[in-house]
Amino acid sequence: MDAPAGTRADVLGGFRIGVTSDRRSADLIAALERRGAQVVHAPALTIMPNDRDDSLIIETQRLIAARPEVVLVTTGYGMRRWFEVADAAGLGAELTAVLEAAQIFARGPKAHGAVRAAGLLDAQTSELHTTASLLDAVVEAGLSGRRVAFQLHGYTDEVALARLAEISDSVTTLAPYRWVRPKPPDRLSRLIKAACQRQLEALTFTSAPAAAATLEAAERLGMRREFVQALSDYVASAAVGPLTAEPLREAGIDPVIPDRHRLGALVRLVTEELARRHIQRFRRDEVIIELRGGQVSLNDRQISLGPNSLALLIALTSSNAVLSTQELIARLPDNPGEHALHMAMSRLRRALDVPGLITTIMKRGYRFNAERIGPSGSTERTTPHDAKG
Repeated sequence: MDAPAGTRADVLGGFRIGVTSDRRSADLIAALERRGAQVVHAPALTIMPNDRDDSLIIETQRLIAARPEVVLVTTGYGMRRWFEVADAAGLGAELTAVLEAAQIFARGPKAHGAVRAAGLLDAQTSELHTTASLLDAVVEAGLSGRRVAFQLHGYTDEVALARLAEISDSVTTLAPYRWVRPKPPDRLSRLIKAACQRQLEALTFTSAPAAAATLEAAERLGMRREFVQALSDYVASAAVGPLTAEPLREAGIDPVIPDRHRLGALVRLVTEELARRHIQRFRRDEVIIELRGGQVSLNDRQISLGPNSLALLIALTSSNAVLSTQELIARLPDNPGEHALHMAMSRLRRALDVPGLITTIMKRGYRFNAERIGPSGSTERTTPHDAKG
């Protein structure tokens, strides 16, 4: 029996995918590579090591003393790590007693499962997987004006804290894990530059802090506008859930989100999105040209292109317009400049060896001169009809 299309070893062959996550990144990378993808891993943030838990112990002691009436749990991982540290510090029994006396609200099934695994069975679950929905549930349950404990999920949610302060008698916060910038930060910089130069076909995000940190890193590099543009016109962005997608949407990026907020569903959605967006076929006379991400074939014969030549071909096939010399130079990943452009264009034409496929438009630039083959086999011109060749 054949494997399902989305799990075949070659289904992501030719595609270059960026992974920004730290925790569980090995699972995501392995799933993508099993399907043939080339993965570029650059954590946007890393979780502070477990052996630096003094602040979490102090926060746990403060929470036990405050005896909250309402507890908001935002992540399953945070709940598990909290109890691991509390048990190691000899606070597990006291913490359990305090939480058993409180009303617990969990954000989504993972957080709810972790609460139950800790022996706490009365948690109410938010269906919307958002912190705002947790606060709505507290209000709807008539629990305003109570002492509240709020588990942060890696960073301080100022909006949620402000709203909690308005509806609660007091708020105690607790951070079971903290995000820190990776050291050294070079890998993330290279990932952002690769996305801007369209050297990636997809970029994945599995946490809101990491998505926000990636955008902040692009800002520090002076490349935020180019990064947002690349994720809008070429690089497919994928977020594991709506909370993760929020920083991207605020920046003007529209990521795809799986219906089920799991890594397996994310991999399947990325596979479908890349097949839809980045498998392109063209016809020039009797020659069929196929681009599959960074993989190029002519009449089913695979050809090898250097980084600059591949970047030019992707740029030319992604546009219906004549592209100027300066526009094409900006897309070169290696040694950008007019001389590098002419060398890469010469190598590209020799490798393709299809007369008239790439046309020079005097004093204007270059165009890709072929018919696009649609999913049904229909064709359409990829260049303006009034262009002069």
